[in-house]
Amino acid sequence: MTQPAISEPIREAPPAHRGPSFFMRWLTYLVLLPLIAVATTFFGMISLVCGLWDRSGREQHFIAHLWARTLLLLSFSRVKVIGREKLHLHETAVYAANHLSYMDTPVLFSRLPFQFRILAKQGLWKVPFIGWYLNRSGQVPVDQSSARNAVASLNRGVATLKHGLPLVIFPEGGRAADGRTRPFVSGAAYMAIKAQVPLVPITLIGTYELLPIHTYALNPRPLAIIIGDPIPTTGLTTRDADTLTQQLFDAITTTYMQGPGTRD
Repeated sequence: MTQPAISEPIREAPPAHRGPSFFMRWLTYLVLLPLIAVATTFFGMISLVCGLWDRSGREQHFIAHLWARTLLLLSFSRVKVIGREKLHLHETAVYAANHLSYMDTPVLFSRLPFQFRILAKQGLWKVPFIGWYLNRSGQVPVDQSSARNAVASLNRGVATLKHGLPLVIFPEGGRAADGRTRPFVSGAAYMAIKAQVPLVPITLIGTYELLPIHTYALNPRPLAIIIGDPIPTTGLTTRDADTLTQQLFDAITTTYMQGPGTRD
């Protein structure tokens, strides 16, 4: 199975935003980034120790939750969850979010109220502490070196769903360079269809302005997670993956452009 990208319709760029102040820039460089590195190392080591006996991943997920909340505290940014009740409609689902920043993962780990697994690029498994956590906690690596390996990666995700664990995925495959939603690949839809579980759109707002790609200075602001209506997959086949992906893309991009005023 190939994963064609879903083309993006013409949309306005996000409103222009102010960058971090001189004070915030140097506070980040001298204080916050070192503290973030220390927190990541500290919680990573605790997670590795728990991994020696924690077969279920619950303790490691809770530690990741604490790590994520710590990073948000260090970023001086509050997170509002809109549509929280939709997170409890299904025990297992594929949750797909737009990808704007390195802060997206901490935001989701800090606020999603259940244990889940993520799909991430296989290269992250080679990063000290992060890779060790990903391996021990049962996250799903994505190998895109060939179409065959990519399908095998998605099927590992399907197996995770069939074991009753939700998945969180960024269908863009990488962070947005300018705040625009990038084209989606159909992996999230493929896994949801194969496991016959709903596909739930999640729209992140504000994380791009908090920490854009290729920058290292935090720009604190209110953040929002908007939970969309679950998209059912009952009766669909993998031939419907592209149509389902387009539906997901439209739901997230429309919500992003119409979302709450967390951006400057």
